[in-house]
Amino acid sequence: MKKEPSVSLFELVTALSEAADLVSPVLVNHHKMVAYFSLRLGTEMGLSIENIRQTVLAGALHDIGALSIRERLEALHFEVENPYQHAETGYHLMKAFPHFSKIAEFIRFHHVWWNYGEGKEFRGHEVPIESHILHLADRISVLIHKDHQVLSQVGNIREQIVNQSEIMFHPDAIEAFKSLADKEYFWLDSVSNSIHTILKNRLEFQTVLLDLDAIIDLANIFSQIIDFRCKFTANHSSGVAASAEKLAQLAAFSERDRKMMKVAGYLHDLGKLAVPVDIINKPSGLSDEEFQIIKSHTYYTYRILEQINGFEKINSWASFHHECLDGGGYPFHLGESELCMGSRIVAVADVFTAVTEDRPYRAGMDKKSALQVLRKMADKHKLDPDVVMLLKENFEEVNVCRLLAQEVTGNEYHRILEHSDNPDI
Repeated sequence: MKKEPSVSLFELVTALSEAADLVSPVLVNHHKMVAYFSLRLGTEMGLSIENIRQTVLAGALHDIGALSIRERLEALHFEVENPYQHAETGYHLMKAFPHFSKIAEFIRFHHVWWNYGEGKEFRGHEVPIESHILHLADRISVLIHKDHQVLSQVGNIREQIVNQSEIMFHPDAIEAFKSLADKEYFWLDSVSNSIHTILKNRLEFQTVLLDLDAIIDLANIFSQIIDFRCKFTANHSSGVAASAEKLAQLAAFSERDRKMMKVAGYLHDLGKLAVPVDIINKPSGLSDEEFQIIKSHTYYTYRILEQINGFEKINSWASFHHECLDGGGYPFHLGESELCMGSRIVAVADVFTAVTEDRPYRAGMDKKSALQVLRKMADKHKLDPDVVMLLKENFEEVNVCRLLAQEVTGNEYHRILEHSDNPDI
């Protein structure tokens, strides 16, 4: 019996945080920079090894609740107007994952100003020192202009940061920053192409490995971050995950592989974080340029997931869901001989879920219409006819799994929405 894969929490988080930065070229490596500054500040301030690890992971995910590009870009302003909304949304997304109970709290308060000690509490809650470290790390990052040599900017950044001691920033964090700011490596590391390796090497001794059940839980959280940007796709990935898992069971996959199939379903659209939400929400047909942007999402899914050791099978299943048996799919134009059964199942599950749910341009299809679409695609050698037949023969059973999963996610979407005034979700 094959042993379940275990995956480094650090590798998974940093890869997924990279996906979150796909929404704009301006944001490239922003999450990793904040994670790096949090690492150095936390170490300088004498935090425990465990709290440093938690703070670094929080840095890698700190803006995860900013679900629209507007929110993400606004968060890059040094003094952000109403910054608490995306922090609160991030908190509510993260807190459900057991490994993130502390991280969620750190993220929740990462925009709270120190304000001469008033920042010890916020709206009746104690603000942890790690949140103040994240706040400083985040603001250092946004002051760095990537089109200029970083060391030439140090004087100006240092002045802006130190001037906000006791106002925006915790004085202990400022003292740690002043000590670090004199060291060139502190700045050069932050803009290095090797920042991922630098973080990994520093945290290797603190590695936490996740089993498949924990990976499923985390993948579910990220499917919400992907899908909650649009009300019409808010529960799409959960439907794909449930449908693919059920089809895998019907195809006699092992329990281990069924769990991996569920992860693949949750993450299959990870690269859609690079697609502007107005394209996803568009009620009419896409222009050629917009369609080319849409087509890039599977490429980004593949390149992000390939960074995670142990995710090789999950990656091929998730990323090839728009490849076709006739070789006419995208982005790799793989053919029948190159597409394994897992990839074919996710492809069918994706189409099945998409056609049966409401979209801006049409209502969800009934059983007859949905099967007609799937059969036509199978006849054209776009989808695997055997998987389509498996779905047809077990339609009600698969559909119930999809509906139940999407109902749960839909309820979660509305719960998050209650904590958000974001018009884009």
